[in-house]
Amino acid sequence: MPEIKEALRVKIEQGNDIGLKPAADLAEKSAELYPNDSEEYRAARKALLVEEINLRRQIERVAKQRRALPMGGEAAGYEFLDEQGKTVGLTDMFADHNTLVTYFWMYGPDRERPCPMCTSLLGSLDIPAVDIEQRVALAVIGRSPVARQLAFARERGWRNLKFYQCVGDDFPNDYRGLAPDGSEWPALDVWKRESSTVYHFWAGESGETADPGEDAHGAPAPTPLWNILDLTPDGRGTDWYPKLEYRDQA
Repeated sequence: MPEIKEALRVKIEQGNDIGLKPAADLAEKSAELYPNDSEEYRAARKALLVEEINLRRQIERVAKQRRALPMGGEAAGYEFLDEQGKTVGLTDMFADHNTLVTYFWMYGPDRERPCPMCTSLLGSLDIPAVDIEQRVALAVIGRSPVARQLAFARERGWRNLKFYQCVGDDFPNDYRGLAPDGSEWPALDVWKRESSTVYHFWAGESGETADPGEDAHGAPAPTPLWNILDLTPDGRGTDWYPKLEYRDQA
């Protein structure tokens, strides 16, 4: 069947490691002793390095498959307000780029303060936003007035992110930023512009895919917070989440 042949073609082109050295050989060559390592530790670390090499390769395979996606649906003529109060569309957010990354954050007008997880992610993007925007456009979209979003951004010391306010709720309704009960959800989306037409290219869709005992998160997770904690002995924990403020802060 054509569908099966196409799936095999994608697997051959993007999913195998033909021509690559075995991960075990690379681990054996690159693994080095640290002071006072035991044999038990070194053996376990070498085995883990094999898995880390395989994971790196899997991440690259997935990235290639993601880049090969066809265009998604054409975006409607959604309207937003920019930081000057001007009405703009998605196409205006692209500036000189043909690719746009948007993050819809949980900071609607009914929320006293933004979502701490959204805040953690956006805080990690503010400084590298200057680098990111050398390749693609980057925009933060919320349901609160732009002035309110900016006030919080300045409170956090953010200077580089661009904020937009939804005009109405069509956009968050269509792109999973609003649940049927009115609650907000974060939404990370990638858009592609061809001429004056904007297409939806990719979105994080892992929300309902969590395995037992885990919170849903992307692969890889876009939040550096989790990536760093995953390197540690205690990991992410089972019930810990970031906060907007901590008592021991000066």
